[in-house]
Amino acid sequence: METVTGPDRREQRIERMVTLYQLPLLRLCMLYLHDEDLAKDAVQETFIKAYRNLDAFREEASEKTWLTRIAINCCKNVYRSGWFRHVDRNVTLDMITERPAPADPADDCLTTEIMNLPIRLREAALLCWLQGMTCEEAAQALGISRQAVGSRLNRARKKLRFALEGREDP
Repeated sequence: METVTGPDRREQRIERMVTLYQLPLLRLCMLYLHDEDLAKDAVQETFIKAYRNLDAFREEASEKTWLTRIAINCCKNVYRSGWFRHVDRNVTLDMITERPAPADPADDCLTTEIMNLPIRLREAALLCWLQGMTCEEAAQALGISRQAVGSRLNRARKKLRFALEGREDP
């Protein structure tokens, strides 16, 4: 016997997802797009697409992984748009989110260097190091193998080490 999911159940489920994942997805999109308004639009588009495709979600991955994949694709769509090249995308760390306590300057330096990584390395670093995903979850979100995520993280770590060695307080 099959359970029928009514409109109330769908709406409750998407509302729960928004409550749980809106802020982490916004941070991810901000770091990905370097623009607060574009990031908010990408997160909104993420939840619209998730709502439309909620019935197709097979739960082979976690909701977080599924939503992250949709958010990354939304960010990539923004990159592909023609007017994206004409938008000022200078983002400072103060624009990302309010912090509960002052951040350590070393953390700000590290986050800035992560934002300067090539996009493939930045994606893996953002998902694993800043979003707290496992390599397996990040691989599902990026549509690549777990080994590829590990390789990208190693390359990102080497680039970060090289970039931070020249600083007084790495």
